[in-house]
Amino acid sequence: MLELMDLLRADPEDQGLRTAALLRRSHPFDKELQIAGLVHRLGRLLRLSDESVTVGVAAESIRPLLGERVARLVRLQSPRHRPTGEHDGHGGHGGHGDSVDGEAVATLCQARDSAAAAGLDAGVLEDWQPLLELVAAGSCRVAPSGKALDPLGAPRGSRRR
Repeated sequence: MLELMDLLRADPEDQGLRTAALLRRSHPFDKELQIAGLVHRLGRLLRLSDESVTVGVAAESIRPLLGERVARLVRLQSPRHRPTGEHDGHGGHGGHGDSVDGEAVATLCQARDSAAAAGLDAGVLEDWQPLLELVAAGSCRVAPSGKALDPLGAPRGSRRR
């Protein structure tokens, strides 16, 4: 976990941090989606030369630590790794999983693209370590309804209904 945190600190643009912050606001109960947003730039941070390999290698490198779903979301957020019909992040589900993951990939892509905008206060990386540890422990798996138990409680500024 410490090596992952060190690697995430190497992102000079903090785009992963901003993506995760946007996902926390829009999907507060989907912790795995938030973590996928946080680590989606891992391939670039590993400084691998071929981007088509980078995303796949990054996804495989986090699978043992963060689980199958986070790895799949990281892999599928890249246009080169989306099945046919997923070229724009808003298309069909391409048979890569259930509709919840198809929607999650589109949501991740939208947050990733929005995170490139300057001026978003995303907080600090250290705030994400407890959630990274919970996801790594398997404590935040998404239920079929698309909601997960939230062991950390609601994000700051959100209201539970």
